[in-house]
Amino acid sequence: MSLSIGIVGLPNVGKSTLFNALTKKGVPAENYPFCTIDPSVGIVPVPDERLTKLSAISKSKKTIPAIVEFVDIAGLVKGASTGAGLGNKFLSHIREVDAIIEVVRIFEDKAMIHVHEAIDPLFDIEVINFELEQAGIKKPTLYVLNTSEAAENVKRDFISKLPGPYIEVDPIFGTGLDNLIKASYDLLNLITFFTTGEDESRAWTTVRGATAPFAGKSIHTDFRDKFIRAEVVAYDKLVEAGSFAKAREHGWVRTEGKEYIVKDGDVIEFLI
Repeated sequence: MSLSIGIVGLPNVGKSTLFNALTKKGVPAENYPFCTIDPSVGIVPVPDERLTKLSAISKSKKTIPAIVEFVDIAGLVKGASTGAGLGNKFLSHIREVDAIIEVVRIFEDKAMIHVHEAIDPLFDIEVINFELEQAGIKKPTLYVLNTSEAAENVKRDFISKLPGPYIEVDPIFGTGLDNLIKASYDLLNLITFFTTGEDESRAWTTVRGATAPFAGKSIHTDFRDKFIRAEVVAYDKLVEAGSFAKAREHGWVRTEGKEYIVKDGDVIEFLI
């Protein structure tokens, strides 16, 4: 399954800087509102050292990570749901994503203009969420508190009042970015399973609680529609064995049917 996450927030809170840090793709991040008008899209590999080890075990020719699509959406302002600040166009982009990362600036910097001329994280969140609600947008939201090692951060006494899960990042120095991707998976209740062999080792994404056929459709709909059984081994057991054949000798490779619930880290061979 493909995963698309929209990065939203007020102008000049660090959305495009975060996007650039995640994707290493240059988009305008100048110090004025509405610099980004059309959404920029970046494909980001999901960091997972398990995949690297599986590829080494199988001597795979290719290693293909799971990916997340990040969409940098231009800054929203008060009144966006009624068209202020090109709001209708921006909100239409948000409707197309699976989840929202809401960037909230929590550092003071006189050289960087804030649209409300003051740093008030809860008020900023209130403005954005009101506009999203008015536009009928209710997707899962992760609050990303944009900190700065080079500037003064506001007191964190507001954190207990945040309306949802959050993480802290510093896009300038790139700290917390891997945690952001992991938190995005947790937000959407997603897990990773693997396929591995001489041709390729690959990470796949499915929802937690998915049955084997449902997870298999991430690879191809035939694995759902024509599913017979799945050969499954836990990642750590496969690494311990050193090969799929050795894991089978140890009895660690299980034959599972249509009702099997895929677990994070499962290495699966689908049979149709």
